[in-house]
Amino acid sequence: MALQSSVNTGDSNLDVKIIEWLQWNKDSNAEEEVLKYLNNGAVKVLSKLFLKRLEFGTAGLRGRMGPGYSQMNDLVIVQTSQGLTKYLMDTIFDVAHKGVVIGYDGRYNSKRFAELTAAILINNGIKVYLFSEICPTPFIPYTILRHKCAAGIMVTASHNPKDDNGYKVYWENGAQIISPHDKKIQSYILDNLKPLEVSWDVSKVYDSTYYEDPRDDIMNSYYKDLNDKVLYPEVNKNTTLKFTYTAMHGVGYEYMAAAFETANFKPFVTVEEQKLPDPEFPTVKFPNPEEGKSALDLSIKSANKNNSSIILANDPDADRLACAVKTERGEWYVFSGNELGALLGWWMIHTYQVLHPDADLGNTCMLASTVSSKILASMAKKEGFNFEETLTGFKWMGNKAIDLMAEGKTVLFAYEEAIGFMCGSKVLDKDGISAGIRVAELAAYLETVGLTLSDKLQEIYTEYGYHISDNSYWICHEPDTIKMIFERLRNYSGKPDTYPTGILEGKYIITGIRDLTTGYDNTKPDNKAVLPVSRSSQMITFTFKNGLVTTLRTSGTEPKIKYYNELCGSPGEDLNKLKGILNEMVRAIVTEFLQPEINGLIAREE
Repeated sequence: MALQSSVNTGDSNLDVKIIEWLQWNKDSNAEEEVLKYLNNGAVKVLSKLFLKRLEFGTAGLRGRMGPGYSQMNDLVIVQTSQGLTKYLMDTIFDVAHKGVVIGYDGRYNSKRFAELTAAILINNGIKVYLFSEICPTPFIPYTILRHKCAAGIMVTASHNPKDDNGYKVYWENGAQIISPHDKKIQSYILDNLKPLEVSWDVSKVYDSTYYEDPRDDIMNSYYKDLNDKVLYPEVNKNTTLKFTYTAMHGVGYEYMAAAFETANFKPFVTVEEQKLPDPEFPTVKFPNPEEGKSALDLSIKSANKNNSSIILANDPDADRLACAVKTERGEWYVFSGNELGALLGWWMIHTYQVLHPDADLGNTCMLASTVSSKILASMAKKEGFNFEETLTGFKWMGNKAIDLMAEGKTVLFAYEEAIGFMCGSKVLDKDGISAGIRVAELAAYLETVGLTLSDKLQEIYTEYGYHISDNSYWICHEPDTIKMIFERLRNYSGKPDTYPTGILEGKYIITGIRDLTTGYDNTKPDNKAVLPVSRSSQMITFTFKNGLVTTLRTSGTEPKIKYYNELCGSPGEDLNKLKGILNEMVRAIVTEFLQPEINGLIAREE
């Protein structure tokens, strides 16, 4: 083509990559965008798009949609699916018969990416369970276990901005993939980059003998399992509480409505403006209920209008759950992920003991990520169940749950502070639908004994000690700046492995340091960390003499430096005093460790 011979950026390596992409690409809109960059001489932009490849990691793929190798587009999906398919064929016995389940959300291109993936699997004689409609992310791990599939793929970018999309992979055990699968899949992708002509043909997917729509079966089975753990259907039916629900322009409405019906609740108040999937996410700046009140403005408006006192919110792929309650003063309080974790942890123990009155809690387990509250650990000490801590992310909790179940343990609950909750073990990942119905059940039950969710949370803290936290983030678009911040903490006195010894000129002393980027942990033999190490991400935890635990880490999917701080008090300790200490320490940690002004960090919008 004359088009390809006219590519001349002045960088021969870049020219080769652009020409290759144009030869293989079949999306005319994407081609037009590339030509526009070429005509405008936008070499810097083109270099970013074509010289760096979107790398397949433990979260699969996630990035901005657009042309090139560093963004999400048809060609990148075809290359990824060709590599993944070959890896499955080489790794999993009888993959053709076991099949692969595929789901997708309501974002731009999600269905297209799912169908391209299905076509490639079918072309290789592999059975495909492709959902015929949008579905929640937790339906994918659930389907893997129900149908004993070889793997699962969910096309979603969860709560990311509207221009993003993603490709999330689950293994045959029903959990998200962890290393070494990610690195091996990446290698197979690089070995299968040239798209086969048949890889583009999605016209025969739904007519293929290798295709099956799992939706009806999964709807029946999932909600039957949900119903099996409903404790008090009559209480749910008769509650005077009125719930408001938002799907945040995502997939959740139909599925949460079915959950309410299953649990015998009256229908909830719907946030109509956010009820149906809309890839533009027109009413929210960020489609992420974790952002708090700023994401729940319409929900609060709907709840007030309908005299509703509890809001439940899913993120766009319905794997996260937020909850807000109206206080006696008429204000709205949004529970943190740690507070919901405490409430749901208590409810899952209660549920288990009601359903298994003679069972020994010593054979049960709960899990939380290392940056989440230690409230479950405090509850475990008193109640006798086992508590396990994992690295951040449900890929770790899901796989750890599998190990525990293999030992004969019953996994009751797992959670992470980023409003992700796994109630039971039917879905080995966070599930915003099941978590939503369990919170609703807990609220209805508490009403019968004259308590609110907030009252119960205070009871929990009174019994197990206050666990107060201050978690947030700073935005940084410069990877070199982020690296410099963390390297400074590792060389605090100008020498390697010399971390800070305290804050506020020694007022608060650091006793424990765990660096899961380098593997350093001064609380373990030979200073070697026990938890897995990841050199591709930054994560340092400091434990202070007064009990404060603070973790600084980078986000795997967003340009953020996140910080997590928790101070645990003994039962009966003065809450206001604890809050004062926490506030003072967090301000000092941000100022001394992150240095936002010096490093040009952007504050989170409240």
